[in-house]
Amino acid sequence: MENEIEKFDIAVIGGGHAGCEAALAAARLNKTCVMFTINLDAVGNMPCNPSIGGTAKGHLVREIDALGGEMGKAADAAMIQRRMLNMGKGPAVHSLRAQEDRARYRIDMKRRLEQQQNLMLRQAEVIDIEKKDGFFYLTIHTNVVYRAASVIIATGTYLEGRVIVGETSYPSGPDGMFPSRRLSGALRKMGISLMRFKTGTPARIHRRGIDVSVMEEQKGDEDITAFSFETEKPKDNAVSCFLTYTNKKTHDIIRANLDRSPLFSGMIDGVGPRYCPSIEDKVVRFADKERHQLFIEPMGIDTEEMYVQGMSSSLPEDVQKEMLHSVKGLENAQIMRCAYAIEYDCADPTQLKASLEFKGIPNLYGAGQFNGTSGYEEAAAQGLMAGINAARALDKKAPVILGRDEAYIGVLIDDLVTKGTREPYRMMTSRAEYRLLLRQDNADARLTRKGYEIGLISRERYEAFLQKEQDIENEIRRISQITLPPSAAINAWLESCGESTISTGVKMTELLRRPAISYDMLAPFDSKRPVLPKAVTREAEVRVQYEGYINRQKAAVERFRKNEELSLGEDFDYDAVYGLRIEAREKLMKFRPENIGQASRISGVSPADIGVLLIYLEARRREKGR
Repeated sequence: MENEIEKFDIAVIGGGHAGCEAALAAARLNKTCVMFTINLDAVGNMPCNPSIGGTAKGHLVREIDALGGEMGKAADAAMIQRRMLNMGKGPAVHSLRAQEDRARYRIDMKRRLEQQQNLMLRQAEVIDIEKKDGFFYLTIHTNVVYRAASVIIATGTYLEGRVIVGETSYPSGPDGMFPSRRLSGALRKMGISLMRFKTGTPARIHRRGIDVSVMEEQKGDEDITAFSFETEKPKDNAVSCFLTYTNKKTHDIIRANLDRSPLFSGMIDGVGPRYCPSIEDKVVRFADKERHQLFIEPMGIDTEEMYVQGMSSSLPEDVQKEMLHSVKGLENAQIMRCAYAIEYDCADPTQLKASLEFKGIPNLYGAGQFNGTSGYEEAAAQGLMAGINAARALDKKAPVILGRDEAYIGVLIDDLVTKGTREPYRMMTSRAEYRLLLRQDNADARLTRKGYEIGLISRERYEAFLQKEQDIENEIRRISQITLPPSAAINAWLESCGESTISTGVKMTELLRRPAISYDMLAPFDSKRPVLPKAVTREAEVRVQYEGYINRQKAAVERFRKNEELSLGEDFDYDAVYGLRIEAREKLMKFRPENIGQASRISGVSPADIGVLLIYLEARRREKGR
């Protein structure tokens, strides 16, 4: 290789949210790392909505932070508005969402990467990759070759990217960046099967053309929570968002122009996200709905661009303008960037192990939208795990694989590698069987110890975490020992809360379990209450209030684990298992699940097939024990 100039332990292809986390994790685990990006100004870019978090996604960000990742810290630094979603429901689905200053987030993330030891950033398009003598050789567009022991592919929506607006289409990455034109062919040569997916984004409009006085103002929460457990003082809210709606006229405009929509004309080949459809798709699929929500969101502090959340489209620009002007408050809207759809190549994730390493191609990993997902948070979570596992593999250490009962990250990756996806995968709370155990408030309790053992959490942070856990347990123990006697004052207060009065002494924890009562409300009857951080008292409150439900879920996890962790291995001989249905045998041989749990989640493998496998494994265990 005459053009070889640099040798690295790990090469990351892509500088989006997956690539950033992968590169940082690998470098922090003492691996020399190079991260390639087509444009250095697009590192950590948000080509779609200018926000981090949201339902289930906020859980992912807090898990990333608890493991030692960077997204939560960067999001806190660039936050301009913050809201906790689903507060009218139980704590399992409370999800933090923050509006971000898009430019500041990108600049801040790039700075974090630039300052990281062991990590080099390189603006270049990787056009070829081949494996030889145990190493990967990556050729960039200037015909220079780099060598790496391990590679993480995190190409986002750049692979053979094609932007579509009405009857117009052209090769492009997101936000007008160059696409990656040659890497797809190289990956196919390596035996990687690629799919064609589509995503889209709404128009950006100028603030001066918006009449917010006729819209509903959406302010941020006064009680501000941070994404990162290390952020001591979150920033104050600096902006408001605004809510408006489409109407009959909007829908009539869309219906009248469906023949010009590339989504319905057949011009778009890629499969789009079902849970984040374009406005034309929503109007067709939900024909009975009279209106759809549109959120008008600032793109940052130093820009007049506003994002029209809920109006993703690939209709021609003249139609986009007409439908925007039909919306209340947007009659004079001025388009700064038109909405567009983008098609791109991505990998079938069933080719990956739970470590995100490709089966049959040691030390090659996939992460982010390249694995068929949608969303910054899903991408960052995979990038972190790919970076960790790539580094550990070079150190001859076992991969870190999170269970479905341990983290939303575990649910995300398990879904991808066992079930695959036929559309851009989006994380939702409903995908997690044990979501009461996987709350965003206890992400540190679930994962900080693991992050410390991996090597991404400092000793100082780990000791602070241990102290917090001790404070929570001490407070739960303290209030569980307090008995409140009946009195006129307490009964008058209970009646004012809509709760029944007491005639005998009641444990404070019993009162706390009543639906209308919170920890803070009990303060007047708790004279010896210590001064504790809000994070401690909030967690103590949840653990007391939901103790019964939490214990039931923990018991269900233990029952499930007995079979979940039974190993199958890559070389398991399914032909030797008598009684397996033909379809199940074919699926199992194709996907090669690592354990019974993964096998049970493969489409086409029935509970009866799992029963046959369990009987076979037990018989084999007894034979070995003789």
